[in-house]
Amino acid sequence: MTSRERLLAVLGGQVPDCVPCSPDISNMVPCRLTGRPFWDIYLYNDPPLLDAAIAAQEQLDLDAFIDYFWVQFDAPEAEEAPWETFIVLKTAERIVTQRSYMEGGHRVWAPTVDVHYVADSPSEGVPPEKVGLPPEPEDYEPLEGVTPFDLSPASYQAYRRKLGDRGLLGVPLINTFVLKSEQDIMQFYSDEAELQRRAEERMETVERRWAQIAQMDPLPDFVTFPGSGTLIWQTPKIFRKYCLPALQRGAELAKAAGVPSHMHSCGPERLLVEIMATETDLTIIDPLEIPPMGDCVLAELKRKFGGKIALKGNLHTTDVMLRGTPQDIRDAAKQAIDDATGGGGFVLSTGDQCGRDTPLENFQAMVETARTYGRY
Repeated sequence: MTSRERLLAVLGGQVPDCVPCSPDISNMVPCRLTGRPFWDIYLYNDPPLLDAAIAAQEQLDLDAFIDYFWVQFDAPEAEEAPWETFIVLKTAERIVTQRSYMEGGHRVWAPTVDVHYVADSPSEGVPPEKVGLPPEPEDYEPLEGVTPFDLSPASYQAYRRKLGDRGLLGVPLINTFVLKSEQDIMQFYSDEAELQRRAEERMETVERRWAQIAQMDPLPDFVTFPGSGTLIWQTPKIFRKYCLPALQRGAELAKAAGVPSHMHSCGPERLLVEIMATETDLTIIDPLEIPPMGDCVLAELKRKFGGKIALKGNLHTTDVMLRGTPQDIRDAAKQAIDDATGGGGFVLSTGDQCGRDTPLENFQAMVETARTYGRY
């Protein structure tokens, strides 16, 4: 089977020739493999991150499961102020940018900056004083040479053709949270009506966005519900009341159209697996992190919910993938395969994104184990 056929078999409830191997290398590893400063990719789109990711999937011989092509169907709404981006600091290690616009002959600066590093993912929304800068820069220069990235449906189809038999490319439908910051939590306890309004907007977004996705020809490989730390910023009660209804509706719509649905939520996820397996039509869930960052035991999840939902996970990204030897990876991969392959419905992956310096031989060991040992 090709990688694409292998993954589609799992999502379709069938048994492929071997366990698909899809470690999460969404950001840092592809940037590293370009050999370019990370700001080339994140700031200038040179090359775009998705191009780097597809190249990395090919280089490492992975079964690509890429879940972050945010298709835009409508032209972005015009901002009230014509914002411009400026470089306010540039060193050998980082480029700091800050947005600004003119009002009444005076330049108004955004209260935060974005820090782009030479060899790390960017830090966005940083107070200037945290990087030793004043609120309003004394020296700055225009940010030039940024290549726009096309998020149109036509661009999605072009990237899917570029990915080819290497794997699947997903389209986000709705995220998994209404609270995602300290400010959100404080607002919730002072104005719960605002949260209810957000929940209603989520339902409207799902209906509207699905109606647009349904017009794509062909339909996307899968739709996804992305969310980092869903049960960190939100209690299970808040998740159930304000987030779950939109996810239930999205999974229902996707299933009716024959499109697989996927959820990603790093951090504590055991309860989410139970909810999504028993109360929704979700097809597959990841990354199923183990303690201490997560709370998932793969064998237990397979035993209790494997007949209702496909599982994708969950080798530890630090202790195993980053710091382990190839033999450590083989041992951990075999254990995950033993724990979760019974009856199908499993994709070997990692418990979130692999670190930048993950040894390439560790990916090779993971792939080899899936191809040779990973039989259902």
